[in-house]
Amino acid sequence: MDRSLLRPTGWARVADFLHLMRLDRPIGTWLLMWPTLWALWIAAEGVPGRNVLLIFIAGVYVMRAAGCVVNDYADRHFDGHVKRTKHRPLATGRISEAEAQLLFIALVATAFILVLLTNWFTVLLSIGGVVLAFIYPFMKRYTHLPQVVLGAAFSWAIPMAFGAVLGHVPFEAWLLFSANVLWTVAYDTQYAMVDRDDDLKIGIKSTAVLFGSADRLIIGVLQVAALGLLAWVGWRVGLGGFFWLGLAAMAATFVHQQRLIAGRERDRCFQAFLNNHWSGLLIFAGIALSWWPITG
Repeated sequence: MDRSLLRPTGWARVADFLHLMRLDRPIGTWLLMWPTLWALWIAAEGVPGRNVLLIFIAGVYVMRAAGCVVNDYADRHFDGHVKRTKHRPLATGRISEAEAQLLFIALVATAFILVLLTNWFTVLLSIGGVVLAFIYPFMKRYTHLPQVVLGAAFSWAIPMAFGAVLGHVPFEAWLLFSANVLWTVAYDTQYAMVDRDDDLKIGIKSTAVLFGSADRLIIGVLQVAALGLLAWVGWRVGLGGFFWLGLAAMAATFVHQQRLIAGRERDRCFQAFLNNHWSGLLIFAGIALSWWPITG
């Protein structure tokens, strides 16, 4: 049967496109937003300028949506075999491949227009972000480390934020970038643990498959390393007590996540993944409060 016959018409299609861009599931947007805000606040040593802040917030929404579209396009022949993804609009045929391609182009074009409002150094950096967002979904065919590519993609806004505010990317930015890559690999491994059984059946590669029974230990090592790099950033830029309190609170969320994934149950691994929203928020709160304007 022609799968296009399953598609709704008119305004009824809006829900499918929102689902394709994951605008109905904001967790990925927040996990991209928090490190972007960390970088903007550290680069500006406090509240960044209104224009650059709005540009990066809009950019996060647009690029996260673009990443979801290209991810579902890459997985369109696999998602139907995975419990969690079998009802996605590309997998069911409710959105066509051509429509997904056009939507991805439109979203990337919108992101490029946004970055043009910054400076040419940031525009050049943005090319790396687009490349990472495009190649990540295809990496799971060739390597067990697609989460590392995702980590780089989710962290690329950090050097861009420093470039937009300062016009260059200092050492602290790359420390922050590295910390976020490690954190991303940790939480996306928790996410991949949800689908590990299905991925093994259909031959999809991931860190959850690669790590096997050592998954909890390696996630813990990655989390500790991320905390260490964040502490190094905080020490180098002279952040105050609120930051260290936020870092300790982030460590507490990691302990909670380890408890959740102890039995490797699908639902609890997904809960652990979702909990990382609070991990990122707590660090942002610590950074923002450390540079909170003091008035006499």
